[in-house]
Formats: sequence, structure tokens, C-alpha cells
Amino acid sequence: MDRRRARTALRAGVRAIVGGRRATGGAAVLIVVSALLAGAPSAAQAVAAAPAAGGTARTAAATDGGDPVVRLRQEVRAGSLLDAHGTRSVCPRCAALIVTEKKGGVTPLSAPAPAGYGPQDLAKAYGLPAKSKSTATIAIIDAGVDPTLASDLATYRAAFGLAACGTASGCLTLKNYTGGKQPAPQKSGPGAALEEDVAVETSLDLDAASAACPTCHLLEISVPWQDGEDDNDVSTGDFAKAVDTAVAAGASAISISYGYTADVTNTSGAALKAFRHKGVAITASTGDSGFNGGIHQAWPSDLPSVTAVGGVTLPADAPATGWWAAGSGCETNFAAATGQPAAVTAACGHHRASADVSADADPATGLAVYDTYAPSSGEPYDWTIVGGTSASAPYIAGLYARAGHLSAVQGPNTLYQAPASDVTDVTGGSNEDYHQCADYPGIRASLCTAGPGWDGLTGIGMPHGLGAF
Repeated sequence: MDRRRARTALRAGVRAIVGGRRATGGAAVLIVVSALLAGAPSAAQAVAAAPAAGGTARTAAATDGGDPVVRLRQEVRAGSLLDAHGTRSVCPRCAALIVTEKKGGVTPLSAPAPAGYGPQDLAKAYGLPAKSKSTATIAIIDAGVDPTLASDLATYRAAFGLAACGTASGCLTLKNYTGGKQPAPQKSGPGAALEEDVAVETSLDLDAASAACPTCHLLEISVPWQDGEDDNDVSTGDFAKAVDTAVAAGASAISISYGYTADVTNTSGAALKAFRHKGVAITASTGDSGFNGGIHQAWPSDLPSVTAVGGVTLPADAPATGWWAAGSGCETNFAAATGQPAAVTAACGHHRASADVSADADPATGLAVYDTYAPSSGEPYDWTIVGGTSASAPYIAGLYARAGHLSAVQGPNTLYQAPASDVTDVTGGSNEDYHQCADYPGIRASLCTAGPGWDGLTGIGMPHGLGAF
């Protein structure tokens, strides 16, 4: 049994042991089953998440004698990176996909320098102003603790010429979800293994937020590491509490790159109230499993007061298209997102429809991410390429904070009021690999196929400047 297989088995065993704390109204085994059912990951993702036969995060080697970083960067810009590489999920509940060395493999593709898109690439693609002036706070909520986060963020920002943003200056703040100091990281066992996995997600989130608003302050809030894998109301309650903590700390925008099963508890009462903060933009990933069947969207992207962020494929020299795995669907618990027009909710039989807006999420055109935290494997990834709607949600949160027009924001309401010139309409792409819109009565094709105007994959489209925010 290799290290990764042993790590997975140990994590599963301890999950069962601690299930009593995590479960709410059911046995630990029910938590595991619901986690498997929620989000319906694709067969390709399931294969990619299987235990590795090797395990070393090796540096990309050029097969043609050229510079490997230059070659990888060319593939990202062309959208051809996955012709020769694969992806795997970063953690059970987060919507990040890391590029792997080989198709069907799990060993992350590591490079000696950034090969994925960086801040300047994305700014050009979205027509952003040359200078960023906002010092508003972007809050990122992630599972577990990453003690190398500040140093990894410093490396990322220095590599792209962004001003330093550290804890000493007050630009970067680290808090626990209750508002206190973050706990010590897990030292061994499944906790350390999961925190190593989730560190990729956390680095992606802060790197993407930095790219969107280089001058903004960053607030990273940690929920318990178990929330990165447990799909239950304890996890969603922790995230709800973290949102209140972020608001109390003065956050202008909050991003969540995780998804859970929607139920009566987390779509009503205190959990629902925690996401209602007028003047604070809250974004959440729609997931990486395409059209969801039209009944329930992943929580919290399904909530009316949350901006649900989908994804596009973003080649450098060709029009963007809807990413084939971008989450879309309906939430039948709600009539509409805040400010969502009837013409949009009609796609879901007049219920809340997702997504609202989109940004780059395809790993084939993925973002450069720097992460070195490896307490379990001892094998830091360094520079990697990551995609998923975990990349698009923090980026959009960063644009909200950078633009600063937040007084009237409540959910996606102001996006739907934006002039057409402030977004780029994405008119190609489909996400019906797992579910087809035609199989669900009352569901319109626009939930599964990008076209003129609103569609489920990309919402109103992708940013063109800051006017929509």
C-alpha cells in the first residue's frame, strides 16, 4: 500500500471515529454517503482522485528539448494543456481541480516558475484598469490551517510584481471562524493529509483574489479541517458562522469555494440569515460537475443572497466559451436570487437559477498557484496550475472589492442591472456531460448551453472592466 492509499484509508477510518461529533441526526456512515451523492463528480474526476501509484510531485520536464515553463504557458494560452495532462479534485467539498502530470494520474504537474495565468493575463482578458487603488478587504473562507500561507502568498505576489501583503503590515489577516486566533495545524493522520490537500485550495483562493485586486487587504478565515470533507449541517453551520465573522471584521467581499447538499436547515433560519448582509458581496462556486439536474444547486451558491459564480474556458487568442464542467442548475427552495429577473428564473420554472456571472475556471486555461505546505507527503508542489469554479469565485469577489460599488449589493442584484457593455457575453459551450436538460421537464436548454444573454454555465457573462461590480 503506497503513501497516498494509506493516507486515504486512515482518513476514512478516523472519519468514522469522529463521526459522532460531525453528524447531525444520523450516523457517520450517512455523512459519507451524502458526501458521495452531493455534487455528482464525473467519472473522470473519480478516476483522477483515485490513489496514486507513485506520489512524487515532479517538475515538468520538456520532451522537446525546450523550456518546460514556456511550453506549458503556451499550452495554457492555447487551451490545450489537458491534451497531454489530466486533472484531479483537490478535496471532497471544494471546487478546485489541479492539473496532473498524466491523464488519469494524480501526481500534480509542478513547474519551477509560473506557467498558468497570472494577474496581468487576467486583467487583459477582462479589460481591467491598469491600476488598482482599493484597500477594501476580501475574506476567503477555507477548511483547515495552512501555516505556510503567508510565505506562499508572498512568493506569488513577488513573482508577478504585486506589492507585498503580509501579516506584519496588516494587509493579510488570519482568523478562526469564531473570530479568534487560528488553531495549530494538524500534525499527522487524516487531518494533516486533508490540510495538505486543502492548502492548494487556500492558496488558489488568495492568489486569485490578489490577481483581481492587487491593492486589497486579505482576510483568511479557517473553519475546522473536517469541513473540507464532511457534507452535513455542522459544516454548513461553520461556514455560516465564518461569514458573520468576516462581516464583523469589515470584509467588503467574501468568497467560498466549497459546495454542500442543500437541505431544510441550511436554506432557512440562522444559516440563511448569516448570508444576508446588504453592502457585502458574497460569492460561491457553482461546482465542477456541469448541469446538476435542476432540483437543488450546491449550497451556498444556491442562496438568494449569494452570487453564484460559474466558469469559462479562456484561451488567450480566441473567444471564451462556457466551460464544459461549470456547475449550473436550479434551487427549487427559492423563487429567485435577489434581483434575478423573471426571464432568468423562467429557465428553472421560476426558481433560483445558477450561475449569475463567470470567470476563468477551466484547468486547461488554469491559474498559476504557489503552494508548499506538505505536512503529510513531505512533497511540496511549488508552482502548479489549478482550475475549477474555485478559481472563478474568489476572482469575482476581488472585482467587487476593487470596484467598491457595494452599498446596494445584496446577492447578484446589481449584476443584473449592469449595462451590456460591462460584461462579455459568452455564447458557446455546453455542460451536459452528466445530465441533459432535455431529460428534465420544465428546464430550459439555456441552463445547459451557452448562448446570447443569460445562460446557466456563465450567467450574464464574464467581466468587461469593473462597471458591473
